Amino acid sequence: MSLGNSIRHGAKWVFIGNTGSQLINFALGLILARLLLPAEFGMVATILIFTSLAGFVAGGGMGQAIVRAREASKRDYDLLFTLQLLIGMTIVGIFFALAPWFGRWYGNPLYADLLRVAALSFLVRPFFNVPSNMLHREMRFKAKTAVQLVNLVFYNGIALSLAYLGHGPWSLILAGLFGSIAGALQFSWYARWRPGLCFDFARAGELMRYGVLASSNNIVCYIRRQLPTFILSRSLGAAGVGLYNKAESLAARPHGFITGSVYDVVFRALAKEQDNLDKCRYLFFRSLTLVAVYALPFYVGFLWLAKPLVVTLFGQRWADSAAPLMILSLAAPLMMIENLAGAVLAARSWLDKELVAQLIMIAVAAGAILAGLPYGMTGVASGMVLAQLYITLHMYWLAKRSLRARWRDLARAFVPAALLNAILLAVLWLVDRVVPPPVRAVDALYVLTMAATGGLAYLLCFLYLPIPALATETARWKARLKLTKALA
Repeated sequence: MSLGNSIRHGAKWVFIGNTGSQLINFALGLILARLLLPAEFGMVATILIFTSLAGFVAGGGMGQAIVRAREASKRDYDLLFTLQLLIGMTIVGIFFALAPWFGRWYGNPLYADLLRVAALSFLVRPFFNVPSNMLHREMRFKAKTAVQLVNLVFYNGIALSLAYLGHGPWSLILAGLFGSIAGALQFSWYARWRPGLCFDFARAGELMRYGVLASSNNIVCYIRRQLPTFILSRSLGAAGVGLYNKAESLAARPHGFITGSVYDVVFRALAKEQDNLDKCRYLFFRSLTLVAVYALPFYVGFLWLAKPLVVTLFGQRWADSAAPLMILSLAAPLMMIENLAGAVLAARSWLDKELVAQLIMIAVAAGAILAGLPYGMTGVASGMVLAQLYITLHMYWLAKRSLRARWRDLARAFVPAALLNAILLAVLWLVDRVVPPPVRAVDALYVLTMAATGGLAYLLCFLYLPIPALATETARWKARLKLTKALA
């Protein structure tokens, strides 16, 4: 299979997995939003700040190093498992020791118990991560997707059952722990992997040189993205965290399941072709063009329909999430550029330069959030958008240098999406002018009307407007639609 077909095939399965994950999580999240209070979501979100941060340390970036390496043996995977298990055991011990202080810090002893149980997942992660890295390296994204979807059903089934029985935040914490165990068993089966120990610390040093940079970047990036949640948890309380977290989560979904689907595959492809600048430039800018075309219409919809959409999906008590959702949606193109620029830097071993950018970004983001804090969630969201602008410009500048590209290449990559979404905005404006008052008065009906007409208009423009940069993509979709029609 050619590189192009491998990328397309891999991206298809990652997209199916991410889309399926988002849909399952979204649908079941609607139910959980009615079973749990914003404050209970806020407690779990606060716990996840610290456990997710520790997760980057537990991985050590060595899994990414294995995926990028030109060769990887069974001994390398055993070494990866051994190191991650030792690190995981250390993290569990630290969290158990710090849990009482954590409960006192937030003025609620329940936080201590939640943290201890959540920490147990670090004993499971090596059994989960190593076979997952094996499948990623082999570009077996179909198998990874199968595990992802099955595991999501398992996780959400437990979470919903426990939430229905009234276990509050425990429903999410326990679901995460048992979901990790189920995922580890599935990944091991698909990869035909059995754990083994290896103490070749000379080889470990080679893996960790790249891994430490990768892990450091992930940690710094994660800290930056969790700053709003951490600051809000100390200022607006658990309810404010829950409301902001809901807006942030919804704003991240289209970017996550579209750009995220492309990232893993493009990173592996760029690593394989890292000595071919022409091919790397093509992969980067082509990926930007396509993710912008597929993801930006969702954000146009968020901007237009934020409040009725939030009320329709989550209920009236979540209505205050609409304002930060609108503001965060403005950062969508910036998130796409930063994400794929990160794939370029990771594949081409420019992680040390990215780390500097991310460290500066923490200071920029903290300043922007604190400046916006007097204005509540909307002020914090506005600060995050401004900070996102900085990191995007810095990351693209690094990727541009690495690929020997130009600024105008970036503008050219977004031209098709800009044209299509300008038309979408015009269509939404026209439809809004003629929507009858009875439809406008019912949030769900108004959202459905606007989404259906806007989506149909966008699809027709995508398929039939003569946009040269999308000619190959639209031809492929037309062929698929004709085949589907013929089979029907």
